[in-house]
Amino acid sequence: MTILQDEPGVDINSSPPAQVGRRRHRLNRLLFVLLAVVSLVWIFLPLAMAVLWSLVDSSSPWSYPDLFPRKLSFDRWSELWRNTSLPTAIANSYRLAPVVGVVAISLAMPTAYAFGRLEFRGKQIAQVLSLLPIVLPGFAVAIFFSSVLLRFGIFDRYIGILVGHVVLFMPYAIRILTVSFGQIPQDLIDAARDMNAGPITRFRTIFAPLMLPGIASAFIIIFILSIEEFALAFILGSPDFTTIPTVLFSFLGFNFVRPNAAVVSLILVIPNAAILLTLERLLTSVGLSSGSKG
Repeated sequence: MTILQDEPGVDINSSPPAQVGRRRHRLNRLLFVLLAVVSLVWIFLPLAMAVLWSLVDSSSPWSYPDLFPRKLSFDRWSELWRNTSLPTAIANSYRLAPVVGVVAISLAMPTAYAFGRLEFRGKQIAQVLSLLPIVLPGFAVAIFFSSVLLRFGIFDRYIGILVGHVVLFMPYAIRILTVSFGQIPQDLIDAARDMNAGPITRFRTIFAPLMLPGIASAFIIIFILSIEEFALAFILGSPDFTTIPTVLFSFLGFNFVRPNAAVVSLILVIPNAAILLTLERLLTSVGLSSGSKG
């Protein structure tokens, strides 16, 4: 009788590569289905409902037991555009957000450089303190900030909201740019310094190209946050300076009209999503979203 012995170093319980591949394929398919279900429930269904509600004709209300609206039209869109401050609010929001992004990133650069490239005592405490505006309640910050602006004699609504948004969203820029500064190889900086490159040359040839993805990401995030911010815009701007969120929340009060709220919601969401996708594709096409190739 022959006795079979296991060869040393061979695992008889190991699965064949084909079986492992099938298991991985089933797992990937399960994860894809799960992601599709979550996306459907979390994103597409609310968006589809908002589109339907925005197209409900004012002469034919949508109510139970109708599964779909009886009549669809763009009456709500044209009515809100003609009879409300929505056009002015859109102009104010898109006039404010780019400036907030540029100013916040410019002011965050020195702090982010210190956090990303330097070592000093109390660095971790300073990093935590720089993130405090993110965790504070928006209305508490807005009320406090309004009193500070009044104390300094700043009564211009646009300037007040601009300063408030910069203070509120600059921590995002600091955090993102800190990571970008920290990922720049020190060898490149030392090599440029050995070649007698000055600070401006080093920044232009090393820091700027490698920082572009971080700067673009910070700008996109701050831009969208500024467009969607309500508390500061409402307390500092009302009633003279309206933004898209303040118009939206005005439709969520006592006289709640769901179709009107749906129209403003889509105006708030769809351009931001389009801008985000466009900039992301732009970054990908020029090879910035995955970092520098050097």
